[in-house]
Amino acid sequence: MTPTPEPAPEARPGLVATYRRLWPYLWPYGRPDLQRRVFLAFGLLLVAKLVTMVTPFTFKWITDALVAAVGGKEGTLPTGIFAAPMALIAIYGASRILMAGLTQARDGLFAKVAMHAVRRLALKTFQHMHQLSLRFHLERKTGGLTRVLERGRSGIEELSRLMVLTLVPTIVEFALVLGVLAYEFDWTYSAVVFVMVAAYLGFTYKATEWRIAIRRRMNESDTDANSKSVDSLLNYETVKYFGAETRETQRFDGAMAKYEKASTQTYVSLAVLNAGQALIFTLGMTAVMWLAARDILAGRTTIGGFVLANTMLVQLSMPLNFMGMIYREIKQALIDIDDMFRILHRNPEIADRPNAPALVPGPAEVRFEDVHFAYNPDRPILRGVSFAVPSGKTVAIVGPSGAGKSTLSRLLFRFYEPQAGRITIDGQDIAAIRQDSLRAAIGMVPQDTVLFNDTIGYNIRYGRWEATEAEVREAARLAQIDRFIESLPEGYDTPVGERGLKLSGGEKQRVAIARTILKGPPILVLDEATSALDSFTESQIQDALDRIARGRTTLVIAHRLSTVVDADQILVLDKGVIVERGTHAALLDQDGVYAALWNRQREADAARAALRRAEEEAERVRVEVRGVRGKVMVAE
Repeated sequence: MTPTPEPAPEARPGLVATYRRLWPYLWPYGRPDLQRRVFLAFGLLLVAKLVTMVTPFTFKWITDALVAAVGGKEGTLPTGIFAAPMALIAIYGASRILMAGLTQARDGLFAKVAMHAVRRLALKTFQHMHQLSLRFHLERKTGGLTRVLERGRSGIEELSRLMVLTLVPTIVEFALVLGVLAYEFDWTYSAVVFVMVAAYLGFTYKATEWRIAIRRRMNESDTDANSKSVDSLLNYETVKYFGAETRETQRFDGAMAKYEKASTQTYVSLAVLNAGQALIFTLGMTAVMWLAARDILAGRTTIGGFVLANTMLVQLSMPLNFMGMIYREIKQALIDIDDMFRILHRNPEIADRPNAPALVPGPAEVRFEDVHFAYNPDRPILRGVSFAVPSGKTVAIVGPSGAGKSTLSRLLFRFYEPQAGRITIDGQDIAAIRQDSLRAAIGMVPQDTVLFNDTIGYNIRYGRWEATEAEVREAARLAQIDRFIESLPEGYDTPVGERGLKLSGGEKQRVAIARTILKGPPILVLDEATSALDSFTESQIQDALDRIARGRTTLVIAHRLSTVVDADQILVLDKGVIVERGTHAALLDQDGVYAALWNRQREADAARAALRRAEEEAERVRVEVRGVRGKVMVAE
């Protein structure tokens, strides 16, 4: 059987296409100060290259002056040598200083323009990442995504710097060198240099194309290794729970082994490229020196002419060497920038309709009307779900894992769109209103609260950034976390660590409650907000949740049924369908799915309580036995 060929890699845009995409960011529209910098930088570029052409001539003039001063005789130089030759040496030094000064001034002027472009595009990409759907972020690894942003930002900086500060000056200098050689000597010199440069660039192109595939593999393995390390460190506690340090180390080492192999191939291929470039340039320089020596012997030029030709080629070797590096870096920058543009050009799955209005404030009644939804068409999650959460009332959604409970909250927030049916707030279809106004009206306390790696105060204030210090403290008090915060040495300025790992589960939940209180939304979603907590902490958190839910339209997604017994209505969701609805007492009387779940949880709670009592009794007995042994030992 003939194996199916692998699909050809998607074509990357070339230099011109990439620059066309970058131009709106590179040219500083609306910034006349930066536009002046661009023109000044190019003016200094031309002046610097003209000065660069003067330097080899000063070598020629100095050489010819010394030869004339010596008069072709060996021995002590005559006194007259301290006249013209020394003045020419001073001109040479001045030209070198001027050339360096102009070049650095050009680079300094253009730096702000390049970094402004980097900032604009990086900011736009960062904003766009937040506009992309939850599905996109769930499918992409965070470490890999930040790596794309980082490399794309560096690629823009490299491309703008290399093109404007290196490639264009090199082209200008190459043209001037050809003109000077043709004028000072004859067209043969220019032809040799032209052929040498053409062969140099041709070899560089071929060798770099070979290296690109190696470099791409190195980037992929680098991204993979970085993603694995970030993923493992973010799940530090899980790794410890399962004693999986060795497995994680082996997993990371496997990715690093691929990176090691690709990196080694990259350095070997670079050595081949550098050796080939050196060979081509040396052959070209040897040919020019041979021509110059022949003309000296024939009396057509002077020793200074030989020095001029040699100096110009030596001077050209530096930008030519950069030319090889430029091509390699430009190719890599094109790949990195294209990766960024692929994200930037990806359309958000959920987008506001043109001229969509904001949500009109009202009683905040929420309705799900015959909602059908599936993450994957082959696996429906919700099958015609309909219910209402009246204004100021609490409706709880319960059911087994995988029934689609949390999907309801994601649809309400418009992280996804239902395939059929609609969701309304006060009769307004949420698909027809602006997302920012929708989310401003909803507060969320999730099961797994993830905090920013900043202070407690910062994380609470995140609910409403313009809140006063007094309002932040009042929100903490209502969430019953104010005493804990005030007991800390740094108080509200205490860092919480990455993802809030320095706080306990209960403390993180209270911070989440406090920032939701500070937000003050008319609609509240509690997505299994206490299911990961112990019974004592759960009871305390539940009191705080009941307090903030009072008077608000509240949708509670619960795993532990004991937390929703006071809800105005309880909906039982099973396999994407609401199979029962009613109050806690009414559902128990039905003796259906809810009653079965309730009895099962009560039995589990009773078993846990019995086990806890047995452990406490065993500990009490151990303490008594140790006490008896101690008395016996004392008696002995």
